[in-house]
Amino acid sequence: MTAVRRMICGGIVFITANAPFFLHSFRGGLWVWCLCLIFFVGLNIVPSAANRKLPKRQYRICADGCELLIYFLISVSASTLWLLMRFSDIFSGGWGRWLGDLLCVIAVEGVIFLGGIVRVYLTSAQIGIKWRLIGILCGFIPIVNLMVLMKLIRISLEESRFESEKIIKTQEAGAERMCETKYPLLMVHGVFFRDFKYFNYWGRIPKELEARGATIYYGNHQSAASVEESAGELTARIREIVEKTGCGKVNIIAHSKGGLDCRYALSKLGAAPYTASLTTVNTPHRGCVFADYLLNKIPQAAKDKVADTYNAALKKAGDENPDFLAAVTDLTASACEKRNSYIKDVPGVYYQSVGSKLNKASGGRFPLNFSHHLVNYFDGPNDGLVAESSFPWGEDYTFLTAEGERGISHGDMIDLNRENFKGFDVREFYVELVSRLKRRGL
Repeated sequence: MTAVRRMICGGIVFITANAPFFLHSFRGGLWVWCLCLIFFVGLNIVPSAANRKLPKRQYRICADGCELLIYFLISVSASTLWLLMRFSDIFSGGWGRWLGDLLCVIAVEGVIFLGGIVRVYLTSAQIGIKWRLIGILCGFIPIVNLMVLMKLIRISLEESRFESEKIIKTQEAGAERMCETKYPLLMVHGVFFRDFKYFNYWGRIPKELEARGATIYYGNHQSAASVEESAGELTARIREIVEKTGCGKVNIIAHSKGGLDCRYALSKLGAAPYTASLTTVNTPHRGCVFADYLLNKIPQAAKDKVADTYNAALKKAGDENPDFLAAVTDLTASACEKRNSYIKDVPGVYYQSVGSKLNKASGGRFPLNFSHHLVNYFDGPNDGLVAESSFPWGEDYTFLTAEGERGISHGDMIDLNRENFKGFDVREFYVELVSRLKRRGL
């Protein structure tokens, strides 16, 4: 039914685009064209009545844009063939009429194309910067532009469908409050990022968890500091949350270096009595051998220059005292081995861990597609930054990957790029993770 509707709508655009021919060649052509023109205007306003059922305006607009682009592909293909079939008119004295028909086709098809591409570019998150640029750069290359356009349509239509289904599913599941844990969640970011003011570290994850009953707080600590210093900030933050809310304890979900910071806070700084559980996500518990190699090989002057540049930039972003070199040094395998010898898990706190694997370097976005090769050489299979062997810690361990070449990267685990891909739904993973905490009575 959808295919038939699209063919009919594409036909309406085709007749409207070839108005001069129909007006001069058929009796009653004026009435047919006027009727098609009315429908054409209506299509530009409401490309598909079925899209009115989608639960969010953003995805209604995106789906409408895709429909217009599909009508464009159908009609422009038909118009191109039609003009080619009549190309001989140029040599039989009808060049003026043929040229007029061409200009009308360009004008009408241009309206339908612009109406579609503007809608898609303004509302689709999944096409990203990459495909937006490819679309612009390839826009004037025949055949290639149509192939790219079909790719954009496919990505955007799938996004509208997937996100709409997820909204409906979340609304239906919200009443169950499956993420309403006994203790609130404290989400702790990793190194070189922040979770407040300028950065949204956790992507679409917190909103999904809150929609299903979760109460969430954030670490609010600096982006780069030693494990000890970050642990001190987090301990103060945990005490602040408990004292202000009276919640008693928190369930910590910590990503990357944040897991090391939290383990230190629990073991050495007195955060354990206020902590029910610690879930570490892609944390380098045993460090990174390639980090040792880089720190030993790069000249001190070069390291200091990079550190000074980073520290100056993060001070402007809000960090009070960032320390790039201290943070990197604490991620080395040698530093982690030494720290693990005296940091012990605290009885009464539930520890669990999660790790993932990037199956192929090209599956990760820059710079993970580059660093994956380095980590693979020194540490073995990894998520683009941390080796598989470094992830496991605690009572339970969950290992994740996706079928095919892509896999799941370090950034994918926090929805850094807000990307949907086959084989892994990061929001649903965290929903299940938190619901398991709830089932444990935490």
